[in-house]
Amino acid sequence: MKLPLSIIKIFNYEYWPWWVFYLPMAPYWLYLSAKTRSLTFFTAVNPGIEAGGFYGESKIDILKNINPQYLPKTVFIDKIQDFEKAIKQLEINQLTFPIIAKPNIGERGTNVAKIESLEQLKAYHLQTPEDYIIQEFITYPIEFGVLFSRLPNQSRGKVSSLTMKEFLTITGDGKSTIRELIEQSTRARFQLEVLEAKLGEGMNEVLPKDEKRLLEPIGNHCRGTKFVNSNQLINEKLDEVFSKIAESFDGFYYGRFDMKVASIEDLYRGENIRIMELNGVSSDPGHIYDPNYRLWQAYRDLSWHWKRSAKISIQNQKNGFSPLPFSEVWAIIKKHFLIV
Repeated sequence: MKLPLSIIKIFNYEYWPWWVFYLPMAPYWLYLSAKTRSLTFFTAVNPGIEAGGFYGESKIDILKNINPQYLPKTVFIDKIQDFEKAIKQLEINQLTFPIIAKPNIGERGTNVAKIESLEQLKAYHLQTPEDYIIQEFITYPIEFGVLFSRLPNQSRGKVSSLTMKEFLTITGDGKSTIRELIEQSTRARFQLEVLEAKLGEGMNEVLPKDEKRLLEPIGNHCRGTKFVNSNQLINEKLDEVFSKIAESFDGFYYGRFDMKVASIEDLYRGENIRIMELNGVSSDPGHIYDPNYRLWQAYRDLSWHWKRSAKISIQNQKNGFSPLPFSEVWAIIKKHFLIV
């Protein structure tokens, strides 16, 4: 008998609301605030990113600081411009479908879409209320979240979290419909409502035996992607690769690269890597959401990363970079998280 999703959420912290998961960490944040002498110490971690990458930073401004050899083709679309101008930018940059569209400001996969046609892009352009970016769809088979940090007084940084992403997929048995296969998967059940709207009558299709069907091409946890702890792959070669990638970004010391790579061998060589996004100080060490991880392990690793960011902040403050005033951080919180 299948457990109700509400019960599954209680006993699996990867499905908890973000504020519930972080609430027990509040005393440690206060401790670090006292140690750094600032409630907003985290905003001084990355002087090269608005608010340190806490929230509200521009994706396109961040990507401009990364060597283009590591980036997919990317264009910025001003929402107020005519759709024809957006199409012209695609032509100039030789972008062809499928493409990825995402808000220039946003997180957790909100409003990210794989666009297959001009008609879909026009619908996205008309419906989205904000500026957005378009990127080529990278077909490399492996997607990682790589959390990297560097102390300001050191020339080389370190990778402290490596998360492989397994996209939401079902496998046919020759007799069950897509709906029935979804119902057999706890992870897919959480996406049932979204998938019904997306697939419509396609939910009744019977998949041939052993045929795999990708249900969600966007690698975000809230859209059904499974995060797999891959920290066993971290070594000095990986530290060297991301130290090199990050060296061109003045004022960046802590964040997560969301990227695709052709192979593990290429990852260690620093080749055939495409970085879709770089998120700042609010980045999670994604490996803690591996279903096999324990809650105490997650809090242990999260504490290490918060301590690391506090140490970076202290050094940056000594170098003349002050945290934002609490009033400015509160304005960001009200704008993006609270209904006022």
